[in-house]
Amino acid sequence: MAENTKTLILLVLLLPLLGFLVQSLLGGRIVKSGNDAAGKRIAGFLAVLPIAASFVIGAIITAGLVKAPAGAHYTYFNWIEIQSLVVPFELRVDQLSMTMVLIITGLGSLIHLFATGYMAEEKEYTRFFTYLNLFIAFMLILVLGNNLAMLFIGWEGVGLCSYLLIGFWYKDLNNSRAANKAFIVNRIGDWGLTLGLFMAAALLMANLSQLGDIGGRFLSYDVLLSEASLNVFKSNPEMTTVIALLLFVGAMGKSAQFPLYIWLPDAMAGPTPVSALIHAATMVTSGIVLLNRMAPIFAMSPTASGVVMIVGAFTALFAALIAFGQRDIKKVLAYSTVSQLGYMFIACGAGAYWVGMFHVITHAFFKALLFLGSGAVIHAMAHEQDMRWYGNLKKYIPITTMVMTIGWLAIAGFPFMAGAFSKESILGAAFGNHLAEINGVQVGAIAGWIAVGVALLTAAYMTRMTMLTFYGGEERWRELGLHSEAHHDHDHDHHEHHAHAHAHEDHGPDTHGFFYTDEEMAAQHEEHEHHHHLDAEYTPHEVSPSMWVPLAILAVLSVIGGAIFYNVWNLEKWLYPNGVPMLDPELAHGHPASGFLAQHFGPTILGVHINGLFLVATGAGVLGMLIGYIIYRKGMPKREKDEATMLSIQRAAGNQFGYDSLMVNASVEGGEALADKFFFRFLDSKVVDGIVNGVGVLSTKLGSILKIFQTGYVRSYALLMMVGVLGLLVSMVIQMMNGGAH
Repeated sequence: MAENTKTLILLVLLLPLLGFLVQSLLGGRIVKSGNDAAGKRIAGFLAVLPIAASFVIGAIITAGLVKAPAGAHYTYFNWIEIQSLVVPFELRVDQLSMTMVLIITGLGSLIHLFATGYMAEEKEYTRFFTYLNLFIAFMLILVLGNNLAMLFIGWEGVGLCSYLLIGFWYKDLNNSRAANKAFIVNRIGDWGLTLGLFMAAALLMANLSQLGDIGGRFLSYDVLLSEASLNVFKSNPEMTTVIALLLFVGAMGKSAQFPLYIWLPDAMAGPTPVSALIHAATMVTSGIVLLNRMAPIFAMSPTASGVVMIVGAFTALFAALIAFGQRDIKKVLAYSTVSQLGYMFIACGAGAYWVGMFHVITHAFFKALLFLGSGAVIHAMAHEQDMRWYGNLKKYIPITTMVMTIGWLAIAGFPFMAGAFSKESILGAAFGNHLAEINGVQVGAIAGWIAVGVALLTAAYMTRMTMLTFYGGEERWRELGLHSEAHHDHDHDHHEHHAHAHAHEDHGPDTHGFFYTDEEMAAQHEEHEHHHHLDAEYTPHEVSPSMWVPLAILAVLSVIGGAIFYNVWNLEKWLYPNGVPMLDPELAHGHPASGFLAQHFGPTILGVHINGLFLVATGAGVLGMLIGYIIYRKGMPKREKDEATMLSIQRAAGNQFGYDSLMVNASVEGGEALADKFFFRFLDSKVVDGIVNGVGVLSTKLGSILKIFQTGYVRSYALLMMVGVLGLLVSMVIQMMNGGAH
């Protein structure tokens, strides 16, 4: 590694922090310094610049890492020193951290650039970029930190920023609820991560004699994953499984796996660039990064790996089914993200950790494209997000149509698109699994066939979204009339974010002036009326270059990204040049003759073997697209226009099969009942108060008895003393008669 890498990697981290300070301290003055549009352009440029500069510096460091692949870590100062525990502020430069740096800063730059156009009419423009820059800084701490404590700081930091960004329009009750939901649900995952972190440190501390002189750096990766530490984990298999499962609970929260996925779809309440940043580029992939970093520990526990694989497979299937019931274009993509994250965990559970990262990369390309593309559609359609009012948009927004079509093909697994490479790799890892097992049963085939089904479902619901939005010939917004009340029953992005759920009865008396008053709402509605006049005369319009240029770049990456990282870059060798420690290479890849899916019987095209696995993966995707095309080629089926006429299973899918309501009711109403009936009425009122009151009553009764003898007369006390002496004498006589006294 180059000697100046220590300074350069610190710059990668500090530049977004500098951007955050500029936006928060000077942003308002910059906007007000000239006319509003010019000021925002300058502020937007200053928001994009530090992220783009971090990407360039990250690329330079990565080029050096290619030449000297050993990697290194750099210590700047000791952050925590408590007795025998030392946690330094240290950054790690290796293949995994730099891969994530390039994703975070590269896609982050494109998303920032898109946001300069998308948020151009937002009043609190610089507050948005303040949060966005800070989000990038915390993500970089998460992936660059060389110990679990710094990972945790980054983990919590992106949680804080996601709370601020999801609730950016905080005066909207629904947005506030969505932000709170994300924050609270993620705390459950954080509990698992924290407990796993402490248990790992405790296990190493208890076996300090085997580690040698490590200077108290128990949580640093170079110590935690050293050969001596891994031998400690290996000799304590039960504890290792518990630690791995607790770390996975943390990953479930941040990467939205069942049962903790419920915060992610609601996160759509935030602006669309936020959705892209959280879903595509950074935050939700933190769990996959954690599993890759902790791969040697997970590799030692077949049970934990089996749980990871099964939870991932179920989440992928469950979320894919729910996506069929969604009308909001962003909600379809949100459940798609949850499902694709399940795909990534299937690969990690099989021991093919690099495959999980491979799908992180390709998913970042096409999901960022799809989310930003949906933002372009929403922008073009007067901030309407309901697909019932779309249709035939290819006629009006050809650039957006073209790039979104590419994104659709990529996520559907169309041959030789980015998603096809990583999905096929995941299926191969699942069917060839020899690592993950639960009670002696290998779960790879189960997860593999579920993944094949999910590939079909993904292609089908994404075809539904694409056909209903861009094709089909019918322009449904013209059929619905002027300002139909019917299309106000869903979430809106941007300026209509506050147009519902503000009735005082929803949130009680607003004594603190937190939410909009009715008068303010009316004023806001009038002010932004021109942003939401979707009617029969409306003509959709293409977005500005600042918005479609990032889309074009992402579209190119969605086409060629998979082939580059699979055939040219050789991602497996890049991430794990020496393989995963403690894991037999055969376990990570499966046996080459594990089934008919792995048998080659055809030629190689563009580096892809046309084998059984390729045919199954491609067949599932193409069949799903064909089913979607047949159903939606003419537009929205009549039965889907009204919830009452929808198929019952699709209506149930739209309501998440009751799971979200169940969780909310169980946690809110159930929690209230638990607090009221058990903790207050029983535990507090009866048990605690009963003990306290009982002690008081007992003391009162005893006092009442004793006060009989407290007459105040000397003769009474003399009588009692005489009775006592007589009793003592009687006792002595009895014992003497029994021979027990001398």
